[in-house]
Amino acid sequence: MQHTMRKRHRIAALGAAAGLALTLAACSSDDDTTGSSSSGDRLDNGDLKTLSIGIHSGWDEGIAVSHLFKVVLEDQGYTVKTDEAEAGLVFAGLAGGDYDVNFDMWLPNTHADYDKQYGDELEKLGDWYDDAKLTIAVNKDAPIDSLDDLAAHADDFGNRIVGIESGAGLTRITQDAVIPQYGLDDMDFLISSTPAMLAELKGATASGKNIAVTLWRPHWAYDEYPIKDLADPKGALGDAEKIYSVGRDGFSTDYPTLSSWIKGFSLDDDQLFSLENTMFNAGDDTDPDDAARAWLKDNPTFVDDLESGSDA
Repeated sequence: MQHTMRKRHRIAALGAAAGLALTLAACSSDDDTTGSSSSGDRLDNGDLKTLSIGIHSGWDEGIAVSHLFKVVLEDQGYTVKTDEAEAGLVFAGLAGGDYDVNFDMWLPNTHADYDKQYGDELEKLGDWYDDAKLTIAVNKDAPIDSLDDLAAHADDFGNRIVGIESGAGLTRITQDAVIPQYGLDDMDFLISSTPAMLAELKGATASGKNIAVTLWRPHWAYDEYPIKDLADPKGALGDAEKIYSVGRDGFSTDYPTLSSWIKGFSLDDDQLFSLENTMFNAGDDTDPDDAARAWLKDNPTFVDDLESGSDA
């Protein structure tokens, strides 16, 4: 269900804190979802055998890369657990040791708040993508090309911007920077989820309606739908960012081999978009692990490159 709110509305801090506490408590109470630091079993390569990956809900590049690593590592003898949650919960879980690694920390802007809050308790394991951008996207035939013109054409877009999850850095930046800098306070900012936003984007572009959504690059939607980014002359969305892999405190000690693989890991646009398209556009019932295995068949040198420490 979508939650409609204007910029001046704020999610109650008490509710957010309670949700965080309940989620982390649930993680801590289930042996299958806790970080593998409690296990003494090691593989021949020196790594702990069990690994937990925290994934940001709705962030497709992170979902894709996480499941890619999952199937590669399972073939190497690791036991891998994946868990999806909002970004704030994932970073809190990493800091608390409930997750071992996350592959989707955007810096220096999108996840700056989490880096400031938890950075001293995390290990940055290197960036794997260096041209990540936050955007406000519209249908390709929309009557405007710049955020400067959106307020004057708000009625053309149903007087709304369709957003994603409340805990996403993109949501915060849209609320705190884009909306005030471009005078969009009178537009409704719908905060719901990435799947809900994509469903609206699909429906609007199919029916020829104007729509404005919060989006980001890299994302398969740019290949799937006729859309364009609105220019951001004020720089409210920030410059291009890097996507980092980040581990809990002590990750490199517990996973000396895997940490070296992650530090040498990277994907270019063609690799990433093909991975995402295989995983998310092959049908609603596509299993992400099966999609990752299919992609590996089409990219047979990936594992060898990863293990050699070369760029994938």
